[in-house]
Amino acid sequence: MPGARIGRLWQGRGWLWRGLLILFTLLVPAPILLLLVFRFVPIPGTPDMVRSLVTGKGVRYQWVGDVSPRLERAVIAAEDQNFCRHNGFDWAAIEKAMTEHRRNPGKRLRGASTISQQTARTLFLVPMRSWIRKGLETYLTVLIEALWPKQRILTAYLNLVDWGDGIFGAQAAAQAYFGTDATGLTGAEAARLAAILPNPHRWKAARPGRYVARRAASLQGRSAMVARDGLNFCVK
Repeated sequence: MPGARIGRLWQGRGWLWRGLLILFTLLVPAPILLLLVFRFVPIPGTPDMVRSLVTGKGVRYQWVGDVSPRLERAVIAAEDQNFCRHNGFDWAAIEKAMTEHRRNPGKRLRGASTISQQTARTLFLVPMRSWIRKGLETYLTVLIEALWPKQRILTAYLNLVDWGDGIFGAQAAAQAYFGTDATGLTGAEAARLAAILPNPHRWKAARPGRYVARRAASLQGRSAMVARDGLNFCVK
């Protein structure tokens, strides 16, 4: 009978529908629920922290609600000067990076990720390069910008970012490199932490080499510009 054949067809494809349901749950309700919860409570960890544990590097991590404004300004200056002005994506920076890549196709594409994008991928994704991961990052960035205020995004970023050698977040980094708390960082210390973010496993904040020292000095000046020009208006 037609009804029986349809029933067998649906039953035979049950694995497909179960898979689609699981995928839908992972992509829609689960991240939305987590973002709503983590908007108000400390985030216990990230996939990158799990990887650090598994590979034997350990994890030094402590969530703090207050971080030095000096570090906020230094990170905005270093990573995303348009943080307060964009909705998750800095299209001008992306276009500039693409233009440079077209001029020098053999050169590695320069990153143009915003703090919002970096927060989304740090919170949810494992550190690997693929177009699927980039697509997920884009989707999660839209969610995080819709559900969190800018202050929460920056606070989460500063608490979760990898600062090298199993050190995650501003509090652990401040204690490991300078023997202080994240609230007590000086302008020079904040600039050094921001300076090593592109490569925290190679560059050192406590004993910077020439390049990091020059970059940190530059970031101190740019941090003052962030305050002067009100580029941090969304997190004051």
